[in-house]
Amino acid sequence: MRYADEVRQALDAGRPVVALESTVITHGLPAPVNLETARRLEAAVREEGAVPATIGILEGEVRVGLDPDALEALATRNDVEKASLWNLAAVVAREQWGGTTVATTAHLAARAGIRVFATGGIGGVHPVPFDESGDLLGLSRTPVVVVSSGPKSILDLGATLERLESYGVGVVGYKTMFLPAFHSPDSPYELPATVWSEAEAAAAWRAARELGLVSATLVFNPVSEGLPYRQVIAWVNRANEEARAAGIGGKDLTPYLLRRLSELSRGRTDEVNLRLLEENARLAARVARELVGAV
Repeated sequence: MRYADEVRQALDAGRPVVALESTVITHGLPAPVNLETARRLEAAVREEGAVPATIGILEGEVRVGLDPDALEALATRNDVEKASLWNLAAVVAREQWGGTTVATTAHLAARAGIRVFATGGIGGVHPVPFDESGDLLGLSRTPVVVVSSGPKSILDLGATLERLESYGVGVVGYKTMFLPAFHSPDSPYELPATVWSEAEAAAAWRAARELGLVSATLVFNPVSEGLPYRQVIAWVNRANEEARAAGIGGKDLTPYLLRRLSELSRGRTDEVNLRLLEENARLAARVARELVGAV
């Protein structure tokens, strides 16, 4: 594991650091939007008074913080693996390039001593039987703050929330009592707790540590300007029907659904995605500042 100088110095000095995932760069967004977004997220974290640490794998080496050249290289390569917990060791052993998922980024951030991680949406339970993201189990054993805008819109939100409860993952809504649905700021699903400030979010993480809990503290941050929940669900249902008719499934399903959502919404889902990524990075930086000095 190699630390960027800026990240190592911040950690040694006890300054706030925010981890950022890299699958949004390698698999989530097309070029050149992916690189532009990565740069914008790092800038947003800095503007809020914290140090960004984008985590990725370059030639089998875990990098905690990427310099501009490394960030561009990761964003422009074609042969980059999606590094989940189940293939992380193989990616490293084979000296491959990898973009880190939510679960993998959270795991590596915790190992690096970083307490706060910002992402867009977490993985969860898909409508297709037995298709469930490794993010859920990973977050159940990774004691970091994870700021996101809820599960991705293509998921079964109710089942995902139930699974988070079953796995004992700490869940709070940031200024909301209902589960944000990624592209939508709310949904019909009520959350178990609400925090009304960055200080309260940080206090929830501290309390979890004092109680000996080992899971992440998920801070669900609703996007400020999103799309109506029922409209997004209608698009998701239509996209799923089209995927079934075309025989699309497995690892090809999620990219197909996200692409169709973009097409059906005439690009509005993409606009919301970029907005929530930046808002989450900013909130994560403010929470990280509140945790300065925490044990």
